Order: sequence, then C-alpha cells, then structure tokens
Amino acid sequence: MTVLRISLRSFFAHKGRMVLSGMAIVLSVAFVCGTLVFTGTLNSTFDRFFGSLTSDVRVGPVAEEHAQETGRPDTIAADVADRVRAVDGVAAADGQVMTEHLTLVDAGGEQIDGSGGPTFGADWGPAIQRSMDLAEGRAPSGPGEALLDADTAERQGVAIGDRLDIVAVPGRVTVEVTGLASFRDTNPGAAFVLLDPAAAAERLLGATDEISTVEVVAADGVSDDELRERIVAALGDGFDVETRAEGEQALRDEVGFLGVVRYAMLGFAGIAVLVGIFLIVNTFSMLVAQRTREIGLMRAIGSSRRQVNRSVLTEALLLGVVGSVLGIGAGIGLAVGLMALMDAAGVTMDTSRLTVTAAVPVAGLAVGVVTTLVAAWLPARRAGRVSPMAALREAGTPGDARAGRVRAALGLLVSGAGAAALVAAAGADEASGGSALLGLGLVATLVGAVVVAPLLASVVVRAVSAVVLRAFGPVGRMAGRNALRNPRRTGATAGALMIGLALVGGLGVVGSSVVASASDQLDRSVGADFIVDSSSSQAFTPDAVRAVRETPGLAHVTELTMVSVELTTADGASSAQELVAADPTYADDLRTETLSGELAAAYEPDHLSVPESFATEHGLAVGDELTARFVGGETVPLTLGAVTSEDTVLDQGAMYLALDTARAHLPAERMPSTTTLFATADDGAEDAAYAALQESLREFPMYEVNNQADYKQLLEDEIGALLNIVYGLLALAIVVAILGVVNTLTLSVVERTREIGLMRAIGLSRRQLRRMIRLESVVIAVFGAVLGLGLGLAWGVTAQRVLALEGFDVLEIPWPTLLTVLAASAVVGLVAALLPAFRAGRLPVLRAIAT
Repeated sequence: MTVLRISLRSFFAHKGRMVLSGMAIVLSVAFVCGTLVFTGTLNSTFDRFFGSLTSDVRVGPVAEEHAQETGRPDTIAADVADRVRAVDGVAAADGQVMTEHLTLVDAGGEQIDGSGGPTFGADWGPAIQRSMDLAEGRAPSGPGEALLDADTAERQGVAIGDRLDIVAVPGRVTVEVTGLASFRDTNPGAAFVLLDPAAAAERLLGATDEISTVEVVAADGVSDDELRERIVAALGDGFDVETRAEGEQALRDEVGFLGVVRYAMLGFAGIAVLVGIFLIVNTFSMLVAQRTREIGLMRAIGSSRRQVNRSVLTEALLLGVVGSVLGIGAGIGLAVGLMALMDAAGVTMDTSRLTVTAAVPVAGLAVGVVTTLVAAWLPARRAGRVSPMAALREAGTPGDARAGRVRAALGLLVSGAGAAALVAAAGADEASGGSALLGLGLVATLVGAVVVAPLLASVVVRAVSAVVLRAFGPVGRMAGRNALRNPRRTGATAGALMIGLALVGGLGVVGSSVVASASDQLDRSVGADFIVDSSSSQAFTPDAVRAVRETPGLAHVTELTMVSVELTTADGASSAQELVAADPTYADDLRTETLSGELAAAYEPDHLSVPESFATEHGLAVGDELTARFVGGETVPLTLGAVTSEDTVLDQGAMYLALDTARAHLPAERMPSTTTLFATADDGAEDAAYAALQESLREFPMYEVNNQADYKQLLEDEIGALLNIVYGLLALAIVVAILGVVNTLTLSVVERTREIGLMRAIGLSRRQLRRMIRLESVVIAVFGAVLGLGLGLAWGVTAQRVLALEGFDVLEIPWPTLLTVLAASAVVGLVAALLPAFRAGRLPVLRAIAT
C-alpha cells in the first residue's frame, strides 16, 4: 500500500507532465478501438443487407468453372419454380429475376449508380417484396415502367415520373419511374431498379422463359439444411442449391474489401502505438532523471530497488488505464465520425446500430496498458538502480555526452545487416526473393536507425545547426548545444517522427516510380490514339461497339476480350488460361516485343502466342502445336506463332489469339463480351476523332474515352488518391510524434529551470529564450525528417528495383514532395515549441534560480 500511495501522489503531482503522454495513449487506443467499432458496424450493416437479399434456400444455376464472361447472367428454366414449390416442406417458392449486368442512364445522359455498391435490376415480385416495401407511388405495370430504390432516388435527384434508360446486353429500354421502394433494413449503397415481373426476364435476361433463381421459404419446423437436401433430391443435378447461411457467406466473399479495410487500419494503428512507445519511454526516462534526488532519498530511508521499480511501473499502469478508458470513448466517437463520412459519400451506415462488442474495450485496455507498461519498463529499471548517495547530489542528472558504445555498436551492426539485405534485394533476379529481402531489410534498417539514432544525432544535429542555426548567432548555438546535450533523448524524440516520415518517403518513391514506369510503357508500347474502357463492371454492349465502329475519322477500331481455355502442351501438362482475343490490329495498338516469331502470326487462324516463361516451362518453340479446349466450345489444335517478352508492365504474361479464332470455336451465346476498345485516328485528325468518339458514346456514360494523356492522368490520379489515404492514416502517427516533441521540450524546460533562470539573470531576454527553445525544436524535427526521409529513400529505391523485375523499370524520386515534407517538419518543430517556449518565458527569474 505504501508503494501505491507514493505512486498516486507522484502521478497527481506530475499530472501536467503526464497529459501529453496520456494523449499518445488516447490517440493510439482510439485508432484501434475506432477501427474495431467502425469495421464491426460496417460488417454488421452488410450482413443485414445480405440477409435481406437471401432466402431460406436458394436454387440457381451451377456456375461453370472458368466460364466465359458473356455479359449475360446465368439462368435456369422458369418452370423450376413449380418443381420446387411441390417439394414437401416448402412454404413458398418464387422465381426471381436479378442481374447487375446493366447501367441506368437518366434523361440528361448521366449514369445513375450506387454509391460504392453495384446496380441491380430485378423483378418486382414476391421474392423481392419480402425485403422491400413500396414507399411512394405505385407498382410498375407493363414493360415501360419501373421502381427505383428510394436511397438512390434521393441521392441522384430522381423523382416519380422521370424517365430512365436501362442499358443491358439484351438492348436499351426506356422506363418511367412510377414509384420508389425502400429496404426494411439498411441499404449500404447499392442501386435497385425493379421492373414488372412479366417484362423483367425479357428486358434484363433476354429470354421470357428464364429466371435467375428460385427463392424458397421453409415451412415451420423445417430447417434450411433439411429443406436443401429435399430440394436437391427432387431436382437432381444441374442446380446450385444453397442455404441462407451459405448464400450470405458467398456475398461476404464477393465484398472482399471489408477485411482489407479492417487490417489496413489496424496496421496504421499499430504504427501509432509504436510511435507512442517512443513518447512514453522518453517521458518516463526524463521524469526518472528529474526525480533522481527524490528517488535517492526514498532509497536512503529504506525503499528497496524493487519498491522503486514498482512505484514507477504503478504510475505507468495508472497512466495506461486512464489513457485507455479515454481512448475507448474517443474510439467510439471516431467510429461515429467515420460513419458520418461514409454516409456523406453515399454508403449508408446507421449510427443507431453501432456495433460495440466486448472485444473493443478488451483490446483498448490491452493495447493501452500493455504498451505503457512495456514502454515504462526500461525507465523503471533505471529508477531501481538509483543509489541512496544520489540524494546528496543536485536534482537531475547530467545528459549523456554520447550514446553508449554497446548501443552504438549494436545499432551499427543491425543497420549494416539491414543495408546488406536492401542491397541484395535490389540485385535479386526474382521478384519473390527480392520482396522477402526487402521486408527483412526494411525491418532491420528501421530497428537499426532507432538504436543508432543517438550516435547519428551528434553528427546530423551538428550539420543541421551549422546550416540552419548559424544565422541566429549565440542563441542558435545554444539551441544546437541543447539538442546535443542528451543525444539519447534527442534520438528517441526524432525517432518517433522518423517512422512516419520514412513510410511517407518510401511510399512516395514507389508511387511516383509506378506512375513514371506506366507512363513510359504507354509512350513506348501503345500505338493506339484512344482507349475506350468501362467505368463500371459492365462489358460493352453490341450497340456501344457499333457506335464506336461507326465513328467518323477513325482509321481502325480494335475489339478486345478475354477467352477462357484449357491449354494442353506436348509434354502433357494442362492448365486453365485466360487468352487475350483481339482483332489483328491489336499488334499495332500495343507493340509487344517478341523473342521468337512475329506477333502478327499469333492473329492468324488457329494460332496463338505465349509468354517467355510459359514457353520455357513447357519447352515450346514457334511452330509447335498446343491443344485448346474453349470453355463451352470446341477442342482444337492451335499453332504457336510467337513467344513474347515479359519485360513490360502492360499485358505482362498475356497470350494472344485472333477474335475470329475464338468466334470460330465458340457458340455465339458463349462468346465473351468486348471488354476494351482501341481506336486509331486518321492522320492529322486526332482532335476531331476524339470529339467524335465522345459524341458517339454520349448515350453510354458508363464508357470512357481516353487518349494517352488522359490515361496517364487517370493512372496518376488513382495512385495519388491511394497515397493520400495512406498519408492520412499515417498522419495519426505523426501527430503522436509531434506530441513527443512537445513533451520532450516541456520536460526539458522543467529540467533546466535553474539554468534558464541563470541565463535570464545574465541578460538573456524572454524573446531570445523562446527563440532558443523554438530553434531547438526545429533542429530535433529536422533531424527526424532527415533520418526518416533518408530511410524512406533507401526503402523506396530498393522497392523500385524489385518492381523493375515486374516491368516497373523507371525510378522517379518525388523531390518536390520530399522537400515539402522536410520544410513542413521545420514548421512542425516551430508549432511544437510554442507551448514549452511560452512556459519558459514566463518563469520568474529569482524563483527559477532558487529551484
């Protein structure tokens, strides 16, 4: 109890000094708990949505393995519903038409879609009415009417009476919105257009006697599994029969981003926790140093090393518990804020159904308390080693002139091993081996930089001081010497900032290099003037292809699609492959280097090309024969016309054959839909052809026309948006690091109270004192930035060399970004010093001298 009372008194006596360390714990725990609550609520929202779309048992078509992507949904005969309805234990069985192979276009030619979710077309029949209600208007009657879901109507400004076009493979149809339907539970962002049951099959599936599924409701007392077995026995083979649980799991598997979001956010939370450890170690180390005399007195009156150690750890425990409790509450608030952002983006999440499981507070307390105790363990050991004789000395301990030799040697050893791993990764011959070495080098160099930071501080801080502080005269020199006074403390404070900036620098180099490599490949390889892509999951409709082909001013148009085949080579090996089937002009649109043969030969009847790795693995040479089984079509021999190089980013590892070859061996209904169109303008008519293409596709807003400049900008924007998200998540770690700078300076001011008083007494003004502290903060922040960006550069350059094995062979260092980060670090140092400098300037001179 004595140790606990001493710990409580010390904790509350220094509560001001604990606030910033506590903030680090609060932020770290908030990120962890906020992630768990947000992703838990996101999962439960989608689970409820999936549950509303599934029935007790669903009967559908069997999905063919490696089936051709025809753009038409798989179907079953409409009379299957009657056969299912006759099965014992079935309370209701209704055929349903549903597809997501469509696009909605409003009267202004703009695409109507879900916010983050797909667009579904379905029939307004008994099955869908078990999960949706007619909210406004009336039900559709006849082929020219439809309902729209209320969420999409509100988001897109569609009202009852408006006309929409439904663009699908069977054709384009115009419908009038006669009403709005709403889900009885949350719709996270999918769009639904609902047609009259009699018209839905024809308009959405292209057949009047076909349906998508049979939705079955089990009678009372009959389990889903039991009913499934009865239906399977009654229908026989040829159908996919799944229970509600199986259907919901299948939908979850399709929405794979949920798990990615969870683990990515937890990864960034882990970085914030790691940075927080630096702050807590620094805080307790400085508190122990400042209380040396106090601890010596405790030892002199009988406290054992163990009691002193326990006293410091008890303070850490109190800090961890308080910070964790506050962090859990802040995490729930953070989750609500993220949900509001998602709702603003159109993904509906109901905050009244916040999912807070028992794992949230448990994880929060575990992270906060364990992190704090681990971080405080080393300072607690140092406190336990304080001797009773320390009570005879002045309060505080002199700063280390340099880091310990053992620590320096260990840091240099680990850093050297990490650097060697990075060099080996850069020189690797295979991407898999290079990636493993890169990961090893990244971890080793990070650990080594943290350990060796005090040694580097004495070198880098002197260099920074010589460049930055010389202009500030004596005040600048004092600021530099203060930063060098305790290299271990300076290294730990800068190390927290280093981690976040190293990741920023490394990812910046990788992102810029990927964009530059792809742009270079576009310049060297793409001969087409225009690339027409789908902005949604819908492949090209025949009407859209016809519109492109009829555009004036085009020298040629190339259609491209992917064909599923099973290839068998002469060595007897068989493998499923996706072949690029295109018009012969694709050889001009994408200039692919060949190692043997001519690419044009691959587009001859019953010919193909294979990449170098495939040819080497199976011992193939130009002229050899392969057997191809077209999925859903014929089995025929194909002659190898060319072996292509894989030293490219575009179409790396692709196998090519002519569209006419695919059409000759596949039934028309099994022929895959066109996925991309390439077009080349007549000489000198590029601008006119560009405008004409956009006009031709004005009625098809789901397709985008890009020239090479557009495509490069699109790639740059996509990678830039991804990097901005990563930088935003890393910002939390940088905020915690800034708190570390503030805390270090604040405690340093307390530690140097008497010294500050003496400097004021001999003529140092308040303005000069505050400037000195601000400059010291700038030096520490710039040191952390130099260390972090240097490390990030090494990581980024090595990662680019590994990516070069996959075709990304252009190294681009984003100097403007890196220099901006460096300058921003100096600003961060200034901002972090505002509070400590203000406090130092307010110290009464005489009271400070008497401290």
